[in-house]
Parts: sequence; C-alpha cells; structure tokens
Amino acid sequence: MSAQPAPRAVVRGDIDGFFGLALDNLVQLLLIDGLCRHVLGFSDELLYGHVMPGVAVSLVVGNVYYARLAMRLSKESGRDDICALPYGINTISLFAFVFLVMLPAKLAAENAGVPDSSVVAWQAGLVACFGSGLIEFGGAFVAERLRSIAPRAALLSTLAGIALSFISLGFLFRTYAHPVVGLVTLGVVMLTYFGKLRFKGGLPGGLVAVCLGTAIAWIQGLAPVGALPEGGPVLRLPIPVVGDLLSALTGPHGLAYLGVIVPMGVFNVVGSLQNIESAEAAGDSYETAPCLAVNGMGTVAASLFGSCFPTTIYIGHPGWKAMGARAGYSTLNAAFFSVIALSGTLAHIAWAVPVEAGMAVVLWIGLVITAQAFEAVPRKHAPAVVLGLLPGVAAWGALMAKNGLRAGGYGSPGGPPFSDELISAFQRSDTFITGAFALEQGFIFTAMILSAITVCIIERQLDSAAYWAWAASALAALGFIHAHRYTPGDVVMSWDLNTITAGATLPWAWGYALMGAVFFSARWLTVSDEPSAADDPPD
Repeated sequence: MSAQPAPRAVVRGDIDGFFGLALDNLVQLLLIDGLCRHVLGFSDELLYGHVMPGVAVSLVVGNVYYARLAMRLSKESGRDDICALPYGINTISLFAFVFLVMLPAKLAAENAGVPDSSVVAWQAGLVACFGSGLIEFGGAFVAERLRSIAPRAALLSTLAGIALSFISLGFLFRTYAHPVVGLVTLGVVMLTYFGKLRFKGGLPGGLVAVCLGTAIAWIQGLAPVGALPEGGPVLRLPIPVVGDLLSALTGPHGLAYLGVIVPMGVFNVVGSLQNIESAEAAGDSYETAPCLAVNGMGTVAASLFGSCFPTTIYIGHPGWKAMGARAGYSTLNAAFFSVIALSGTLAHIAWAVPVEAGMAVVLWIGLVITAQAFEAVPRKHAPAVVLGLLPGVAAWGALMAKNGLRAGGYGSPGGPPFSDELISAFQRSDTFITGAFALEQGFIFTAMILSAITVCIIERQLDSAAYWAWAASALAALGFIHAHRYTPGDVVMSWDLNTITAGATLPWAWGYALMGAVFFSARWLTVSDEPSAADDPPD
C-alpha cells in the first residue's frame, strides 16, 4: 500500500480560522494588558518584559503541538478535513487569577507596607498559574475515565451554555450597540459561513469582515482607540523567572490561594475535556491524555517564563472546522502572537483595530457551538441539553446583575457594598438573586451534572442518576459548587475550610443528597407506564 501524501501545512480555510482564533486570543491579550496595568499596577518592564514573553512561550507550546498532531492524524487517516484543536489563554482563569489571587496579594502587600506591591501580586499569579498547570497535567491521566462515564449531552451542553451566553449574547449586545459595523460584518459572516458563499477573487470571509469592520469603525469614530502609542517595536526575549517562582512558592502564596487554584485547575481540566469531546462530535478524534498533558505543560511553561495566565484547549473547534481550518491556522496563530507578545506591538494593534471589527466572527462561533450540542446527541436527549444550558446562562445573568449594581454605585468608594441586603431588595421584584449567585459558582460542574442526571433518567439508569446527584452533593459540601461570599465589590467563590466548617454549603449538599435518594428509591416507589428507553428505536 502506498504511503498517504503529507497534508498541506496551510490551506485556504486556515486563513479564515486564523482570523477568528487570532481575534479571540487578541481579546485575551488586550484584557491582560488593561487589567495588569490599570488594576494591578504592573510597570511596562514587568508587563512587556516578563508577562507577555511568557504568554508567547505558552501559546507556542500548545499551538505548535496541536498543529503537528492534526497533521499526523490527517496523514494516518488519509483525510484532508482534520482540524487542529484551538488553544489559547483561559478567559475565566484570567479574571479569577487577577481578582481572586493577584489583587488580594497586592492589597495585602500594600497594607503591610511592601514597597513594590505589584511584584508581590505578580509572584502570587505565578504560583497560581504553576499550580493550575500541575493540576491540568495530572488530570490528563484520569480525564479519559470521566469522559467515558459522562454522556455526550453533559459535555456538549456545558460548552453550549458558555457559547450561548458569554460569547453569543455578549457580542450580540455589542453588535446592536454599534449596529452599522455590527450588522454589516454579521451579514458578511452569515453569507460566507451559513450560506456557504465565497467572495470573488477567493477573499476569505473572515478577512473581508475584519477589514470592512475596521474601515467602518474608522469612519464612525470607533477607531482609532485612544492615543497613538509612543515608540516602535522592541524585541524582548523570554527570560526564565524560576527564582521568582521559587521565592513565591516558599512564601505566603503557596497555600493562601488554594481555594482559587484547585477549583480553577479542575475547571480547566473539565473544560478542555469537553472541548476534546466537542472535536470528536465534529469528526476529529484526539487522544485525551496527551492533549490534556500538553495543555498543562503550556500553563507550567507560562509560569516559568513570567506569565500568570493559564492556557487551555479552546472552545470553538466545530466553528473553525466549519470555516475550513485545518492545521495551519494553529501554526499561524503561534507565529502571529509570538511577534505581538515579543515585540510590544499589542498597543498599536489595539489602537488601530477595535474589537467591533471582528466580533461577528466570534458571534458565529458561539452559534455553531450551541447548535452542535443539539445536533450531535440523540433527539431524546434534547431536554438534557436544555437543562445543561441553564447554569451557564444563569452565571452570565449573575455577571450582568453585578455589573448593573456596580454601574449604580455598589462596590465603589463611598458607595454601598455588596452584602446580604441585596437578596431582599431583589426579591421584592421577584428576582431570587441568591440562586443566581449560587449557580454562578462552579457552574461548569453544575451544568454537566444536571445534564448527566437527565440523560440517565431518560435512559432509565436510575442508579447512575443517583450517583451523579451524590457526586454533586460531595462537590457542594466541599465548596466546589454554589458556595459564595460577599466582598465589598463582588460576589465570589468561597472555597475554604471556614466555609465548610461553618456549614454554609450544607443546603445544597443536602438538596443533592436527597435528590439522589429519590432516584435510588424510585425502583421501589414507581412503576413504568411506557416502554423502556432501551427498547426505543435508534434516532
């Protein structure tokens, strides 16, 4: 038998996929830039001399590996439609590490009179990133077992909830806030990706959307964004920061933030696992253990070279694959962001190309992921998908409520703090905000568990449904889900020994435990008036 021809390193669809993934990663870099400078007070030397080069290292590790893995799978299978797993900075961990690890460390250092509190914050972030990477790497060796017992609806619906709310609704708001640039670029995306039409001359739809959106943004005054940055590109090579990391590990940050590091590490493992399942549902089957191991290695590499931000296998594989992306879009992404992160040109890009120029591409990705959750599961499991969507939507709603409170002065200097008093104020309008705050914490686990329970009940696997409920009870008792506390300006996860010993998590733990008892006892308390789901003809 003749050997399969080597797949092409870059195909036309990779250009479209690159623009979509690059925009997503660019948003993360812009967030890092703004939060590090304006919230944490990082100097330019710390941000552009250590953090950004560390980001470049982490992006190269994963993007190059997943591109090579896709090319190998393409060659072995003889298929030319294999799409590499998307990879980049984890948005949720980004916010968690900034506001729950680095900012508290900075404030504690300031209160203790430490001269450079921003360096203390950075070192705390290194510890969090390093710890998360170790958890991700270790999770690679047990995640396949979880994947084998979790129904596909449980894995895909969780991603769909994030895609529907945080991606689709968030960018839909932005589209209608700037309707000219938003609707025009959305029309381009719909023509090329939903309508499967091509522009004459072979121009990629993603490129047309971004260029047209940028032009309209300049005409409307949405660009340029701020003042033109001073100076030109300056090459800054990655420098290991092992000394800073070791110093931080032996200092007060090693154990102080386990309540954030452990849940976020586990969250990243589960999220990456779900994205691998999403890729398999789209036709690209990758081995779980090596993919998750490299994901963890990318996060560890980030911390060793100065970045405080974990990487992850991204949401969105079906969307990039549908665009025609293969392996090359991942390699292009690594090269592009290496140049940006190592040369300091991020500020110039943010000045010239507003997010509005490419938001339609990201909106489309969210729609595709949500649709896949229904298309790739048996029709009778559709209720499980719907239930799995709800915690993600609830978490996004809680975020919107908190942003609204902040806009009204809550959490600001001199304004009222976030507290239990909010509960009664919201209930007067029949809004049970405490339920939204509870769902927000660990929502990715809650979504998966509720969806899995529903699948088990549909399939009359009542013992399995009980086990899932009892697993939720254990997670709730330990504070991994639902446990929350009020800070002056936020409602945050409360995963610590004090929360557990005080019994703050018991209502949810008891609720899930009794739910499991209902399922387990159903064999003696109920009778069936319909054929077993196992006897139903396949869809």
